[in-house]
Amino acid sequence: MIIYKIFRFDSAHYLPNVPADHKCGGMHGHTYTLKIFISGKPSIYTGWIMDFSDLKDIVKPWIALLDHQVLNNVEGLENPTSENLCLWLWKKIKAEIPNLCRIELNETPDSGVIYEG
Repeated sequence: MIIYKIFRFDSAHYLPNVPADHKCGGMHGHTYTLKIFISGKPSIYTGWIMDFSDLKDIVKPWIALLDHQVLNNVEGLENPTSENLCLWLWKKIKAEIPNLCRIELNETPDSGVIYEG
């Protein structure tokens, strides 16, 4: 079984490794949507795979580090493509939630990246 929780944050960035005339080379922002998926068997006692409140407590500090920030200034995100941001989040969250099985990161409602480890 898989549970999920959705988080949203707003950040600015620019992509330093695109051609000089590419529009993403200039500073711009996104309202990101992050969906965290956790797999497991529900506890016989609680009926939960994980308490959503515990999940929120683990993820929120990472979101707070990104929200209303320039992603290029975040350590490890010097080239903050959606792919690199997704991998960065995966490493941070996976360290605290071993049964993390998937994350989805959308930079717009129509485009994003999925990572499953």
